Amino acid sequence: MSPSGNNHMNRGFIIPIGGAEEKFHNPEILDRFVDICGGKEARIGIIPTASELEDTGRNYEKLFRTMGIKHARVLPFESREDCDNPEYLEYIEKSDGVFLTGGNQLRLSTTLGGTATAQLIRRRNAAGMHVAGTSAGAAFVPEHMIAGGLEGSTPTPDMVTMAPGLGLTNKFIVDQHFRERDRLGRLLTALAYNPFAVGMGLDEDTAAFISPNDDVEVVGSGGITIIDPSDLSYSSMDKARRGEPVSLIGIRLHILVSGGRFKTASREATPE
Repeated sequence: MSPSGNNHMNRGFIIPIGGAEEKFHNPEILDRFVDICGGKEARIGIIPTASELEDTGRNYEKLFRTMGIKHARVLPFESREDCDNPEYLEYIEKSDGVFLTGGNQLRLSTTLGGTATAQLIRRRNAAGMHVAGTSAGAAFVPEHMIAGGLEGSTPTPDMVTMAPGLGLTNKFIVDQHFRERDRLGRLLTALAYNPFAVGMGLDEDTAAFISPNDDVEVVGSGGITIIDPSDLSYSSMDKARRGEPVSLIGIRLHILVSGGRFKTASREATPE
């Protein structure tokens, strides 16, 4: 059995959070994360690499300890050399959950990408350890990461920059601060490049709890925009020039709020 009590055949949960999650008055998302990690006895590693602020990791460490977690520790991966630190690797090896903070997702990909730490997180998640990421940490979780882009609702060929992510799942492409920063167009652009994955736009204080079988449950105060391109019948992405609008026909879009679910295998959405 893994530390979280999962059978080794079961992957851990993957939990992208849209950013600005409630931390004090009713921290529903963080409470749920702690609960699936095993409650107050859980061991949680905090990775603040995305943030340039010195106190980001410590603030989450204090927050988890305020919630009753005895074993919450900042793992300060500031350089690629840090990602080979045996002390940090041992902590992840024994952790029930890892939490990736917000900031700049390119700091995560350029620092952790291809390192022993990234490989270990993937192995541990496959064996049952849960991985949550907020804001930049959410974008970094999938195999295909949105690294940046433009605001707006209509897709254009130059609206998004993609980069390799952590690689915990190839089923989703995640965008965060979704409604607040008008990011529909850049998520549609990312999907139009290759309509394989499901697009997931996370509003702030809203999380997708992606189960071991890739079913999604929404938790939080906002909505999640699910974009399903599996029935896409036409795209002008290959013809459009920089700045020109792209036509996409046959895309399905769902808005799910707390309690809503999406079954990835059947592409079926159900309300709360």
